[in-house]
Amino acid sequence: MTHTKVILLACGSFNPPTFMHLRMFELARDHLNRLGRYQVIGGIVSPVHDDYGKKELISSTHRVSLLRLALQDSDWIFLSDWEVNQKSWVRTRLVLQHHQNKLNMYASELGSNKRHLDADVPEWVAHAQKYCAGSNCGVVVKLLCGGDLLDSFNSPGLWLKEDIESLIGDHGLAVVTRAGSDSYKCIYESDLLSKHQNNIVVVTEWIANEISSTKIRRALRRGESVKYLLPPDVIDYIKNNGLYSSSIDNKYQLFANSTSALTPSPNDIIMTLDVPDSSGNYNSPSHQLQNALAELPPASSSSPTTLESKRARPGHAVAMRKVHLGSRETDLETVGEVTDEEKETRVEIQITEDGTIRVISDKETTV
Repeated sequence: MTHTKVILLACGSFNPPTFMHLRMFELARDHLNRLGRYQVIGGIVSPVHDDYGKKELISSTHRVSLLRLALQDSDWIFLSDWEVNQKSWVRTRLVLQHHQNKLNMYASELGSNKRHLDADVPEWVAHAQKYCAGSNCGVVVKLLCGGDLLDSFNSPGLWLKEDIESLIGDHGLAVVTRAGSDSYKCIYESDLLSKHQNNIVVVTEWIANEISSTKIRRALRRGESVKYLLPPDVIDYIKNNGLYSSSIDNKYQLFANSTSALTPSPNDIIMTLDVPDSSGNYNSPSHQLQNALAELPPASSSSPTTLESKRARPGHAVAMRKVHLGSRETDLETVGEVTDEEKETRVEIQITEDGTIRVISDKETTV
């Protein structure tokens, strides 16, 4: 059986390149090769031109350098800087056509025994020529993309019809599924996509990988670790060049003396709250937290308890309890230092980003 030789080309910002971008190539190659109709012989990464104007898009000079570092361990995926070196932004269809034409041209020269300098041959072309027999190369450049890009084909006014027709009809797509997208439904709902559905290969990502460049940039802005999300050399380059405000080393240290701290993730927000012991009347899981606080009995008749509460929101204390214990007054932060005679049951509460308060105790109590 004859196999169609394929080079996978991915367009995008790669701002920054992540392990997810690299995994898409591996997933698509495995899937296409298993189908028995294709032989994937190479991959190309083409970063978008600076004029694309996407928010937070850093210079292509940096993005190209980051991609070189990300791809240095791959023996079949290569960088193409043709797109970023054009005078302005280039449509995706033209990017694929350029690389297909370039491949065809060099294959023709190879078959005609025309000589050309190695320096003139892009790395990805030299790699593809290893799989070609003279001018009978027959390599097709297919667009590698995520399910979200396929969904965008159905957005009115976003793509030119002739571009979609060429991308799918002349080249073909390898679509890696993404959470929240249904590629088969997307194809079904479009007459144009259905027309060329035999040229659309949907690759199911069974091991979900939801790493996104947007979330990576957010983590870097906040000084959070991105280790194991990006290649180590990519991380070093980002830090050494101060990209994405990555000079922040520690979000907690930076805001240690500030009341307007950066909003931590939900798991960061854990507080300790005092409640009555098992003999008290207000430790039932069915009580709302505010009601339980308001009805807490005093520690003793001679040492009344004063309660203060604040509206819950991520990153801020939900409630403050000031307790008069004998002759001294204490609060939420120091109540753990009470003596055995004054000891009360303690539970931990966790605040999620939507303001929900979860009480973590021996009983699985959710407030």
